[in-house]
Amino acid sequence: MASIKLQGDNSGTLTIEAPSDVGNNTITLPATTQTLATQNSLGVRNLIINGDMRIAQRGTSATLAQGYNTIDRLFCAMVGGAYTQTQDTDVPSGQGFAYSVKTSCTSALSSPAGGDVILLSQKIEGQNLQHLKKGTSNAESLTISFWIKSNQTGTFVFSFRDQPNSRRNNNLVTIDTADTWEKKTITIEGDTIGTIDNDNTVGLELQFWLGQGSNYDGGTHVDGWHTEVTNGIAAGTTYELFSSTSNYINITGVQLEVGDTATPFEHRPYDMELARCQRYCVSYGGTGTYEPFGTGVETNGTNASTQLGLPVQMRGGISLTSSNVGNLKVSDGIAFATVTSISLDQIGKQQVMFNAIVSSGLSSGRSFRLIANNSLAPRIIFTSEL
Repeated sequence: MASIKLQGDNSGTLTIEAPSDVGNNTITLPATTQTLATQNSLGVRNLIINGDMRIAQRGTSATLAQGYNTIDRLFCAMVGGAYTQTQDTDVPSGQGFAYSVKTSCTSALSSPAGGDVILLSQKIEGQNLQHLKKGTSNAESLTISFWIKSNQTGTFVFSFRDQPNSRRNNNLVTIDTADTWEKKTITIEGDTIGTIDNDNTVGLELQFWLGQGSNYDGGTHVDGWHTEVTNGIAAGTTYELFSSTSNYINITGVQLEVGDTATPFEHRPYDMELARCQRYCVSYGGTGTYEPFGTGVETNGTNASTQLGLPVQMRGGISLTSSNVGNLKVSDGIAFATVTSISLDQIGKQQVMFNAIVSSGLSSGRSFRLIANNSLAPRIIFTSEL
């Protein structure tokens, strides 16, 4: 078997071997200068978390509100109009995706106000972006790729936002064919201005601008990195999700990587992606009867101090939200008391304590378990979002 060996600068060799079978095989090199690599050799390269829309700890459908609604790590900013969002099984054929996120208009804006907006985004921690070398002459280029489908054709903006330095890179993207999955790829140059803090705050935000008023599209489109100008963010766009209640848009396969080439989507294992999402959101409950929520000690006749271990260390400060808490019960072998409210008490690196409040029936010092009582499944969500 014929082979070629390349010696590295320091140690090790790369061996290229010709196949032993009869016939010709071709490897086509790119026309541009770049480092060759295979998909498997690149490791964890997608800077987006949950880009295949697989993880939806908060639920698989919701009426949209400002904030995080369904798909993990997918933030919604909205003013005006009304929308629903679902984890959808409509996906591009043959790409290995099981889900997309579908956003549908349920209340149209015939005359949007200047400040009306609907956009979807993901925020990335600065400490995960230091290898971009932002603010230096060696700043790395970035490539974003994603699949998109809508009943509308038209042009929207995909924006890279560097909020700490008030800088943006706005890119016009056109949906060419209605009701058809299309893959879009954008490459931008590295930004030689500003720095990204090496901490757990926002270093970069990626935004899909899906409709906006004149406050955002009344100016002039500017190519490349530039100082943020609000009325130029979405200048030159024609796509408006809020223009009709027939409108929808599906997105999946979002991948952000260093360099000027879009590689195949990185399908990471489910457990890996779930753990990455749980750094920002951990959801308990929502599944059924007698699900356990923790254990603890009753501190008086109405308070049950509950301790719960978290699956991962969360990003920073933790907040608690809940639903259907009236279907939680404090069970201590004597009392089976209905919870009326819960509140966060103490926060550790990977532990939380919260108070489950009941009307009466508890006893100081008695141990208990907190469980779901019926099929109207309660839910407790701990968040540490950017």
